[in-house]
Amino acid sequence: MSSHGGTRAIIAALSANAFIAATKFGAWALTGAASMLAEGVHSLADTSNQILLLRGGQVARREASEEHPFGYGRAPFINAFLVSVILFSLGGLFAVYEAFHKYEEVVAGHPNELLESQWWWVPIAVLVFAVGAEGLSFRTAVRESTPLKGRQSWLQYIRSAKSPDLPVILLEDFAALLGLVFALIGVGMTLLTHNGLWDAFGTGLIGVLLIAVAVTLAVETRSLLLGESATPEAVRQITDALAGADGVQRVIHLKTLHLGPAEVLVAAKIAVEPTTSAARVAEVIDNAEAAIRAANPMVTSLYLEPDIDRAPRAT
Repeated sequence: MSSHGGTRAIIAALSANAFIAATKFGAWALTGAASMLAEGVHSLADTSNQILLLRGGQVARREASEEHPFGYGRAPFINAFLVSVILFSLGGLFAVYEAFHKYEEVVAGHPNELLESQWWWVPIAVLVFAVGAEGLSFRTAVRESTPLKGRQSWLQYIRSAKSPDLPVILLEDFAALLGLVFALIGVGMTLLTHNGLWDAFGTGLIGVLLIAVAVTLAVETRSLLLGESATPEAVRQITDALAGADGVQRVIHLKTLHLGPAEVLVAAKIAVEPTTSAARVAEVIDNAEAAIRAANPMVTSLYLEPDIDRAPRAT
């Protein structure tokens, strides 16, 4: 459900951003509004990011190979990190630069193309349309994320999600809507006050917003790349399954690792009944493996080490 929902949200965002980027660049070409250029680059960055996310999902489905024995499940994590880099550099830093450049032009007394253009109304129309399109994309992302979020807050969901696709789309769409509001403030106040500093101000806000979102994404995806354990609920399911398996006396220690959004590696040492029969030990391990896979189908790699319980017993 997470994979299909994420793909739907990505395609919805990709479709919206590709068209919106073209309209924003058109509005900038007609009026020279810095806010429109910054928003155009923002939408272009978002479009590139969504292509990266789709590509990450495709790579993750490749079969394991000798070179990559645990498969390609981390491809979405890598591409999500690249998304943060693109958003920071292409979106955020460019917008900050453009804001500074526009500020210099206004202070130097250069003519304001937006105020002198007969197409002054185009940026407003484009931004209002973009708000509607981005709102629909954001609604799709929220609808697909809600069943996975459960009772968590949205911030908790974004921070704990093992699949980066939906959290990335949620953050991008939310940032896009805020960016459009900032652009509307910049363009609208410039038209009302005939002061181009408002355009520079709106552009600067867009840049700061994108940098903040990019840093948030980088921090979260970095944690996934370093390797996160399974969720507490999944660990509990696996531990209970092991402890309840026939022949397992107790779980000595257990470690889990997400190999991908829906792939978990489990390594555990279990105490088995003292016996000299290798066949019985193998039977206990088989029972334990079957119990774990039944309890949590996301376990794709499983390594169990049998041992004799040497823990001191209460007298």
